[in-house]
Amino acid sequence: MPYIQPKDRNQMMMCTMSSLIDENSIARVIDAFVDSLDMEELGFRYAKAPEEGNPPYDPRCLLKLYLYGGQKSVRSSRKLAELARLNIEARWLVSGLEPDFRTVSDFRKDNVKCLKKVFREFNKKLAEYLEKGYLSIDGSKFQACNSKDNNFTANKLDDRITWMNQHVDEYLRQLELMDEEESEEKAGGFTKEELDEKLEETRKRLALYESYRKYMEEKGLGQMSLYDGDAKLMKTKNGFGVSYNVQTAVDTETHMIEDYLLTNQPTDHGLMEPTVREMKAERPDEVMEVLADTGYQQPEDMVACLESGVIPHVIPQDGQDTYELEIPYEEAEISEEMKKSRKAEDLKRCLRAGEIPEAYKTMISTAKVEEVRTLVKDADAEGSPAGVYGSEEEMKERAREGYFVRDPERNIVYCPGGSTLRQKSVKSNGKIRYANKMACKNCKDRKRCYKGKGDFREVDFSKDTLEAANRNWQKSGKEDAGGASETAGSAGTGNTDVETKDTKAKARSKAPKKTGHYEKRKIVRIILKPDRKKMDLRKCTSEHPFGTIKRAMNAGYYLLCGKQKVDGETALACLGYNIKRAVNLLGIGKLIEVMG
Repeated sequence: MPYIQPKDRNQMMMCTMSSLIDENSIARVIDAFVDSLDMEELGFRYAKAPEEGNPPYDPRCLLKLYLYGGQKSVRSSRKLAELARLNIEARWLVSGLEPDFRTVSDFRKDNVKCLKKVFREFNKKLAEYLEKGYLSIDGSKFQACNSKDNNFTANKLDDRITWMNQHVDEYLRQLELMDEEESEEKAGGFTKEELDEKLEETRKRLALYESYRKYMEEKGLGQMSLYDGDAKLMKTKNGFGVSYNVQTAVDTETHMIEDYLLTNQPTDHGLMEPTVREMKAERPDEVMEVLADTGYQQPEDMVACLESGVIPHVIPQDGQDTYELEIPYEEAEISEEMKKSRKAEDLKRCLRAGEIPEAYKTMISTAKVEEVRTLVKDADAEGSPAGVYGSEEEMKERAREGYFVRDPERNIVYCPGGSTLRQKSVKSNGKIRYANKMACKNCKDRKRCYKGKGDFREVDFSKDTLEAANRNWQKSGKEDAGGASETAGSAGTGNTDVETKDTKAKARSKAPKKTGHYEKRKIVRIILKPDRKKMDLRKCTSEHPFGTIKRAMNAGYYLLCGKQKVDGETALACLGYNIKRAVNLLGIGKLIEVMG
């Protein structure tokens, strides 16, 4: 049986480029959408061709190339330039032009601020053709263009500096030994010249790490990334990675991304209202409802949502059905018209006056005006408590007695084992938490210091406290000395030290006196009850777009550096997803009609 007969490669063909593009190709949707945009209004460079100089490429062609590349999981400028030469659909979109990779790259770099406007423009064109539901808020970590080896925390630098100093000491010991023996033979596998080279290299790296640590202490930085300074080390499902935390607001009916927010905040706390802020500004007379998981349980964030006209349905903890929120009280006369209003300013005035607006009747059960007492601290008469123990050696000596000693000038804590703990986080009650995971892991006195279940020890300090007793250390010291160990207040559970009464008294005796007074103020206490049926919609809404972007579109990592550029890259990824989703909802033909 003969093969299917192919076409003759040498036969001349008389056809247009458009005739080679399928009528149901997604390239036609991209072409219709970009042609409908006002590039000058959106702020694209060269939206209007210059009268002098070499003619530039039309920004429409390059934007089409980027959007088409997103559909084919092609994002790098070199591969996009290759796509424009070899792919017939990409070649049709750019009208046969062949831009090089630098031209393609420069387009994205020069127009990065315009890309989110293009994303919003696509959503506006579809708004009247799709039925909308609620908004599901969630975040996901996207890998930044910065490796873990080029990201430094203060604790990591401390560990590397210690390691480098040990190497310097060892190299010097070997060199001294060779000098004493007047031998040129290899010591430890190295000649004298090789040891000199290694010593010089190690000292250079040591000086570099010390300069990094000094810079971080001067700037008050918790961590530093060398290539992308805005990216942060975050915990992901695969461990720790230098990433960005991308928040998306996804519609529960269409599963389209309505808006997004790029952050470098490691957790989702406090990001619900900022994520929908710009969208709410475009809908001032509409009360929006958002769904979120337990990672968004921050009372201040929920209050901000309610005051701006957004109802937060945040999944409560097990055994809890409601949230008790406090709002500052502001006396005002509330009319019936204001109660029925859906404007943000009217909703805010009603809530602060202790009145429940009509829009919140089903969600807020009670709103009571109460008077509470608040401790207000007076200003320091003697300044900050810096340098209470004098020199660094004095503070370390005090730590060796069985105390965690805080140096407020450098914002570090010395532990009894001789290591340095650095700030890990600031708790909701204002206390600063210090830890050093690597130091605890390698500490020879770990069992003497910590008997908890965790991998490392954490210590909490208020801003006015300068030392905290290490009860396990002091207890073991007394037992070793044969003395009777204290039982009252010496045993503790968990992995966090807190100040005892004796420790607080000692610290207060050394620290400058702070005075305070109580003031009475009025608050509005409300009971918010989220709708559990609506919250169930979140499970099958927010994860879908992230999975498509990361897997199907191969956009789970960034190619650019800097928050502004990464924001534009995120806009391209979200727009690419929305184009895919809109094709599934409306079809190619209808979508081309809508774009036109």
